[in-house]
Amino acid sequence: VVTGLFVMALVVSNIVAVKIVGVWDRVFDAGTLLFPLTYLIGDVLTEVYGYRRARTVIWIGFLANLVAVGSIQIAIHLPVADFWAENEAAYETVLGTTWRIFLGSLAAYLVGEFTNSFILAKLKIATRGRWLWTRTISSTIAGEGLDSVIFSSIAFAGTGIDLTNQIVTIWVIKVAWEVAATPLTYAVVNFLKREEGVDVYDFETDFSPLAVGRQPRRRRTGC
Repeated sequence: VVTGLFVMALVVSNIVAVKIVGVWDRVFDAGTLLFPLTYLIGDVLTEVYGYRRARTVIWIGFLANLVAVGSIQIAIHLPVADFWAENEAAYETVLGTTWRIFLGSLAAYLVGEFTNSFILAKLKIATRGRWLWTRTISSTIAGEGLDSVIFSSIAFAGTGIDLTNQIVTIWVIKVAWEVAATPLTYAVVNFLKREEGVDVYDFETDFSPLAVGRQPRRRRTGC
């Protein structure tokens, strides 16, 4: 269920991100309102099941996003039915993407999510499992910060968009989202730890993002 929610939030946020929102003098994509959910779920995964499980889910999300983008691109290039021809331009405008936005999105996602999970796992050891809010917020500040900078820089540098405006805006929204959701994070984490009977500490885990499938040397212990 947790993995399904993570993938759903990732894929849907990337689809709705084509809508650019303007509020007062701030500019951000609509995906900013949903994408932080992936960080909340990532926090839950790492806190309860450990970095290894979170790493696997991050790669599952990456592959799901590739399938979504690839399917949309294939659909765009399929022959158009006569009665649909007048709608084709709108379809391509809304769901099509440039190579810069595509690469920026994937690079930002991987760097941001792995940074978030890594920091949370390390802080859990450092704090001996206490002060969950310090781990979730600190890891989100770093992960979402890198995500915002990488995506905006790759996707929009040189296009005339005010990068500082966009980066700061989406970063603040994402961090504020995490802070506001802290009570929910506590509730879900406590529920899963109690129901699953597991609370993983990554004492000797291999933190390489590419170490998927390797069995880490670690012990499970309570707080």
